Amino acid sequence: MNYSKRRQELATALPNNSIAYIFSGEAPMRSNDETYPFCVNRNFFYLTGIDEENMVLVLSKLDEEIHEILFILPFDEALARWVGDRMKNDEATSISGVEDIRDIAGLDDYFASLYARSLRYKDFSIYLDLWRQQFNQRYAPGIAYSKRLLKRYPNLDIQDIYPFITKQRLVKDEDEINAIKKAIKITKTGIDTMMRTIKPGMNETQLEATFDFALKQQGCRENAFDTIAASGIRATTLHYHANNCVVEDGELFLADLGASYNHYCADISRTFPVNGKFSERQKELYELVLQVQQLVQDNAKPGVSIKDLQQMVIDFYKEELPKHNLNEPVSEYYFHGIGHQLGLDTHDLSLGNNEVLQVGNVITNEPGLYIRDEKIGIRIEDDLLICEDGCINLSEDIIKSVEDIEKLMNQ
Repeated sequence: MNYSKRRQELATALPNNSIAYIFSGEAPMRSNDETYPFCVNRNFFYLTGIDEENMVLVLSKLDEEIHEILFILPFDEALARWVGDRMKNDEATSISGVEDIRDIAGLDDYFASLYARSLRYKDFSIYLDLWRQQFNQRYAPGIAYSKRLLKRYPNLDIQDIYPFITKQRLVKDEDEINAIKKAIKITKTGIDTMMRTIKPGMNETQLEATFDFALKQQGCRENAFDTIAASGIRATTLHYHANNCVVEDGELFLADLGASYNHYCADISRTFPVNGKFSERQKELYELVLQVQQLVQDNAKPGVSIKDLQQMVIDFYKEELPKHNLNEPVSEYYFHGIGHQLGLDTHDLSLGNNEVLQVGNVITNEPGLYIRDEKIGIRIEDDLLICEDGCINLSEDIIKSVEDIEKLMNQ
């Protein structure tokens, strides 16, 4: 992947006389001397290709001159004997393409020198990754650093770099698309294995483990997100995560899951019968969801928004649900969105559902029906690449017709 090109595009988009700081993050403490697994900041990874903690990418654009520096922890030979090597300067350059590699201990002094230089500019801005989803969540490194800077330089103009990176990450290049395809291919093997394995009396946890083992057999150590493995009435809960109940004969099983390849995500849902055979009612409702999913795929194209696609689904269900003795408002049976952007995050960066789709977007297509009094939850999800004249279903090889599912499950 061309990380240098991405950094150049970002720096070019930033205003003149500005500096951007992107932190890789660090693993938070869990208990005593244990940490949680490290999860690299996806914006840092997008711009460098490096999956290491305690690093900072600095892009400066002063007097229209762009410069990039990567601050990293120095190599520690004694520590390496305990926990393994840290990345060395030449390795960081080889992966990222950044030539100027410096000790992270000099990060603050570097800012001080830039600030002194900035005094001659009329406008001077600092851009940080100020992402925050919940009010009380732990400070992300960008927010923490902004607080430190403002304490020492209270007149700083600090801006959020999120909108700039979002515009870049929305449009996937060929390497990104190939990584998503690889994640989907790995996911397919896991789903096929689940379909072949499931039997009445098994526990949802066993089926989750079946999927995880299939991923690890392919060398994949990272799930895109926590697997949803739900049977019966539990499949009517959108984000069911307990995954600890017995699957019963006659129930449908809903799996919402995905592998990750080089941090690029697959997000797939499949619903199939625990005993390998759809009942007539299950088949009737399942094929209704298949119809509306195809409607979305047929209409996903540049210029259409996810909100437009959502309305198509609602209109379809308004017309069709009463024909299947489902007479409550649509929101009683279908209460989530039709999809979302997909990429380095499962719910990837987005400018909002009103934003129209463009070539290079990858979105999910995941209509569902949830009928609690019948203990039926159905969701079918594929990943779509938006092209010039429509879209390509990147997950079309993962079976979903009634006939194909029953054939695989009863081989």
